Amino acid sequence: MQLDTRAQTLLKALVERYIADGQPVGSRALSKISGLDLSPATIRNIMADLEELGYVASPHTSAGRIPTPRGYRIFVDTLLTVQHIDEHAVDARLRLPAQQPQKMIANAAQMLSSLSQFAGVVLSPRRESVFQQIEFLRLSEKRILLVIVDPRGDVQNRLLLTEADYTPAQLVRSANYINQNYGGLSFDDVRTRLTSELRQLRDDMGSLMQAAVEAGSEAMTDQSDDMVISGERNLLSVSDLSSNMSSLRQMFDMFEQKTGLMQLLDVSSKATGVQIFIGGESNLVPMDEMSVVTAPYEVNGKIVGTLGVIGPTRMAYERVIPIVDITAKLLSNALSHS
Repeated sequence: MQLDTRAQTLLKALVERYIADGQPVGSRALSKISGLDLSPATIRNIMADLEELGYVASPHTSAGRIPTPRGYRIFVDTLLTVQHIDEHAVDARLRLPAQQPQKMIANAAQMLSSLSQFAGVVLSPRRESVFQQIEFLRLSEKRILLVIVDPRGDVQNRLLLTEADYTPAQLVRSANYINQNYGGLSFDDVRTRLTSELRQLRDDMGSLMQAAVEAGSEAMTDQSDDMVISGERNLLSVSDLSSNMSSLRQMFDMFEQKTGLMQLLDVSSKATGVQIFIGGESNLVPMDEMSVVTAPYEVNGKIVGTLGVIGPTRMAYERVIPIVDITAKLLSNALSHS
């Protein structure tokens, strides 16, 4: 529902005051800070309407009101005035020697945390399952080390336990076959082509190649270390998030399990620009008192990951939004030129 100008002004004043001091805001305070020439009775009527629409709520302990997630949503979507952030100061903190993309990502998470005073998070670029070459090393009977080199020169290792005992010559011949015929492809493509071409291969060699493809695909797409979180302890000092054991348990379950957080960041990577997830709106945010502000970042024009700030619903969005936006742009630039 479209709010009239008076209702918007009062809601904006209420949210800003509540973000600043965390106390329910009464009609008398609103009459002073809103700049509107309205009687207390008129303000009370407008606030009652806002409460009926679900934008504000009245805590049992106070006659004042606080914003709801729906109230925060209309505030950040239509009423917020974003602050200016010195981009050069942020850039100086992010700039690192070339060829250190993982260090840049870790530094970006730390910077998001220190600038916002909440938790910073970066979902690292997904590894493509493309390989440049592989090698088999015989460790012992029926134990083989699969060595995978991607196009950037990064190396992944996986242990294969095989039913047959392969000779070193057989391992070299199998690796050469895969490299010559499939090097530069993804393991998914190799799997498809191998299925149709296995008839031309000896059965025992085919099973080795199939095992290598499965293990290689897992190695290249494993994302267990692909999320960097910095500053979780900052959230312990936020009373809204640490006021009771249930809230603390929910919050640290989210950090420990990471699954929901990774889903949220993955969803936001498909959008353009800054996204704001306000507690209670999304199943991906586990707490009504928590918000996540995210933005995707790019490498050479292609979106490869997401970064953001995790904090209380009662955060200074006008500061956090430009921090996230600028950090995403600067990280994109730094990675594209690394």
